[in-house]
Amino acid sequence: MTMTKLERANQRNAVLAGFLGWTLDAFDFFVLTFIVDDLAHAFGRTRPEIVLAITASLAMRPAGAILFGIMADRFGRRIPLMVDVVFYAIVSVLCGLAPSYRAFFILRMLFGVGMGGEWGVGASLALESASPRLRGLLSGLLQEGYAIGFLLAALAFRFVYPHFNAIYPGNGWRAMFFLGGLPALLSLFIRSKVQESATWHEHRTDWATYRRLMLQHSRRFLYLVLLMTMMNFISHGTQDMYPTLLGTLGYAKNRIADITMLSMVGAVLGGLVFGYYSDRAGRRRSMITALVCALVVVPFWIAGFSPLFAIVGVFLMQFFVQGAWGVIPAHINELSPGELRGFFPGFAYQLGVLCASSIPYLEARLGEVFTYRQSMGGLATLVLVGGVLVVVFGPEAHRVTFRKTSAT
Repeated sequence: MTMTKLERANQRNAVLAGFLGWTLDAFDFFVLTFIVDDLAHAFGRTRPEIVLAITASLAMRPAGAILFGIMADRFGRRIPLMVDVVFYAIVSVLCGLAPSYRAFFILRMLFGVGMGGEWGVGASLALESASPRLRGLLSGLLQEGYAIGFLLAALAFRFVYPHFNAIYPGNGWRAMFFLGGLPALLSLFIRSKVQESATWHEHRTDWATYRRLMLQHSRRFLYLVLLMTMMNFISHGTQDMYPTLLGTLGYAKNRIADITMLSMVGAVLGGLVFGYYSDRAGRRRSMITALVCALVVVPFWIAGFSPLFAIVGVFLMQFFVQGAWGVIPAHINELSPGELRGFFPGFAYQLGVLCASSIPYLEARLGEVFTYRQSMGGLATLVLVGGVLVVVFGPEAHRVTFRKTSAT
């Protein structure tokens, strides 16, 4: 049936809420990747010890997926999403006030809980409101909120950080985390403009059925965990330590921020292009194409012989990596049972993050022993090959309906 004007407005607002939630979540996460050396100096720690806080955030994300995902299936998508956004915004501000490495480390673990809750709830709310024929394109838009968040973190590092560091020498990094309080305002938009998912009302079930469905779909769940493990190895292996790699090659901080911003433009374009392509060619074919192309780009990505060479290499890498990622929200939500969609894809995603959370730390440790080019290039090649194989042998449910009563 044809959607009413009100339904179209809610669809738009739901996608916008999911997109902004993931964007601001990613901003808070990637802020840390630009100020590793500052924190090492401020807390008297080594670079790998600071990077371990990134791993800690990633490792705690499954806890958030469990907590907020089950809430979303039992009580609806809106309220858990609002609570989650406010939670991670407050924790980000507290990170800027951390008096010691121990306090900072604990706060980044708590931030990981909030980050783990946002994706599954936001994605289910957005995609349950979307038309199946546009699901891939909207999936690409939703997922590239992550790239936009990285871009915004680079912008803040380029323009806000130097200003505050000049006023408060050695403490400019704190202002970066204070900006992370802004997402709390998103909760007001969700409360006033976003309606509860109609699909959630249709699929709501009791606890006994909920547990039975989890057991019934356990094999599918394990496949999604494997898929998301490989995809997170690929994503975090090509993003988190790249600013550090450029620093070891002698690039100034402002140049690192500029290159990162341009790479995220490539990421956004890739997510939209491959998300749109997946609506026509299918989810698996789109992802395989993007990952194979990323594999070809690896030698150019780690070279960085000149600013132009570095820009082209990282632009193409993120275009293809995030191109594959742009398909993920639609792909894994289509592979998830409706009664479990708040929990099932989000928890699988975050377990994948947990399994892949060691890669920034591993790159840093190997980079200190060998070079960051060698550690990052070798690991990227390995995980990209693994990712292609997992997608090739996996299932697909292209354009499956989310509603019990079909709508267009």
